[in-house]
Amino acid sequence: MHNYDKTAVDPMPATAPDFRGNDGSLVSVLKTLLFFTLLMITLPIGLYFASKSFLFEAFLGYSSNDSYFYAAIVAVLAVHVVLALFVYVAWNEGSRQCREGKQD
Repeated sequence: MHNYDKTAVDPMPATAPDFRGNDGSLVSVLKTLLFFTLLMITLPIGLYFASKSFLFEAFLGYSSNDSYFYAAIVAVLAVHVVLALFVYVAWNEGSRQCREGKQD
């Protein structure tokens, strides 16, 4: 017959290391994400209707059909600006957390 080694089986494995950092950094990241999510929703829509009504139709005197087109361009530019700001903030936040992690 076979002689198997009898080793104790640990029912609870050792806890895995936590790579998330502290809870403060996680909350900070979620706040940043929530802020830019709300900005991504509200800014392009607000700029679309504001620029269509006030800038292109009232101030510049464009027709309704032309103002739709130009207001859409303004909204798309706003989306790109918000995305660029988010990438910039996320990049700096990540590099700051990396520097703080190396100092500890």
